[in-house]
Amino acid sequence: MVRGAKAQSEEKEKFSQEAVTYLDHLYRMALHLAKEKDDAQDIVQETYSRALGAYRQFTPGTNMKAWLTKILYNLFFDYFHQKKRWVLVEDKGDEGPGYWERASGENPGPESQILLKERSGKIAEALRKLPAEFRAPILLVDMGDFSYVEAAEILSCPVGTIRSRLSRGRRLLHEQLKGYLGAPE
Repeated sequence: MVRGAKAQSEEKEKFSQEAVTYLDHLYRMALHLAKEKDDAQDIVQETYSRALGAYRQFTPGTNMKAWLTKILYNLFFDYFHQKKRWVLVEDKGDEGPGYWERASGENPGPESQILLKERSGKIAEALRKLPAEFRAPILLVDMGDFSYVEAAEILSCPVGTIRSRLSRGRRLLHEQLKGYLGAPE
């Protein structure tokens, strides 16, 4: 019996260590869904807590990132439906404009850093303006590196729906950014 408890404890610890590696990803997703730092932190904390509580339901060797993201996504919608709270498209979150920036390995100069920050801010602002049904697939597929099938599982909809929402979301994003990027009409 002691052996079983020890093995279970080690299994939970291993699960916990792997799950912690996805906290940054979960926070980015939560921040873009909730649009407020405090709500995003609460959702990520609750996601991690629920995942630890249900770690036996996770099948080792499968995609933990997708499993955790599905918990987060479901929790987000439960959280906001429970509070009867709606996120407006015009709301602006408190995250900095450079949240999505990924600086290269070399040390970019000050001009490059400013341009990167500005571009990241414009993209984040445009993403916030997208309706949630189009924003979620973009966050999952384009920014979260999930496949269409994984995104469909996370959002509990058919793959075709993911493809159409992704296409429409990208088009809406393009419309918002074309003036900034100087894209042709």
